[in-house]
Amino acid sequence: MDGNLPRLDRALAAPLIDPFLRPITYLRVSVTDRCDFRCQYCMAEAMTFLPKAEILSLEELDRLCSAFVALGLKRLRLTGGEPLVRRGLMDLLRSLSRHLRSGALDEITMTTNGSQLARFAGEMAAAGIRRVNVSLDTLDPDDFRRITRRGELGPVLDGIRAAQAAGIAVKLNAVALKGINEEQILPLVAFAHGRGMDITFIETMPMGDIDGDRTDHYLPLSAVRERIASRYAMTPSGHRTGGPARYVAVAETGRRIGFITPMSHNFCESCNRVRLTCTGTLYLCLGQDDAADLRAVLRGGATDDELQAAIRAAIARKPKGHDFIIDRPGAAPAVARHMNTTGG
Repeated sequence: MDGNLPRLDRALAAPLIDPFLRPITYLRVSVTDRCDFRCQYCMAEAMTFLPKAEILSLEELDRLCSAFVALGLKRLRLTGGEPLVRRGLMDLLRSLSRHLRSGALDEITMTTNGSQLARFAGEMAAAGIRRVNVSLDTLDPDDFRRITRRGELGPVLDGIRAAQAAGIAVKLNAVALKGINEEQILPLVAFAHGRGMDITFIETMPMGDIDGDRTDHYLPLSAVRERIASRYAMTPSGHRTGGPARYVAVAETGRRIGFITPMSHNFCESCNRVRLTCTGTLYLCLGQDDAADLRAVLRGGATDDELQAAIRAAIARKPKGHDFIIDRPGAAPAVARHMNTTGG
């Protein structure tokens, strides 16, 4: 029996591997379900947000993230809701940056709507953030107000400028919406590439009740590519950022365009990520409901070893892929939770 102990120790120390032999190296952490926008494709206009008692404290978020780092996590992305509306987020970021300094983490990144970015860009850069994704679906101020239901374009553009001035690389994310922002696809590419930014287009996903039928606005990215190809020459790129986007290089600008196609061409075969909500629920797949309650483990007095064991047990249940379907008129959302709950 004793002769098996070294083998057991090696197994316990191994990086996270799911049942389909995919290494799990990327954690997306929602630090809040709250947002200062109400984007049409993301949430209902009259949202009910979680009570404070259900939300993980900053210390709990730090401990959970650190447990993943101890298990071989290499990339950490902070999301929401809108992460920059979470009070004390810069304290959490400064604390987590110790894993960057030690070399345990390769990077900490963030996805934001940009509304608060001008305020925090300097502190983010000082804490070691080198990349952010900014969600921007249109450059038309009126359309921006309609899509977000309450946002203003100006502060987002200010935030992008502030992030770049602080030395943070910005990538734009745009959700393709039929009949809403189709005419903005080429202007968005020109805007991004003209300011040294890559841009990724994303198909809308059937998550949560949004007061409408997503099939009305679903736009396959094949149509987006056709529109871009009318203006630009694109060639496949091997560029990867750890996420699901497939990139092309644009000859005329020297920049890249990414495409995230969960509906028309899923990316499950190379999935390397899991998502942790602000309540400590670990979702193993964006498009499935199977999850693990790590808050209960954490608040139950678990040791670090017990917490890591709970994470390993959850990863052992990670499914092969999602079940997103959006082209059935009137179909219910594939999952009931909103994107702001899961984390963008």
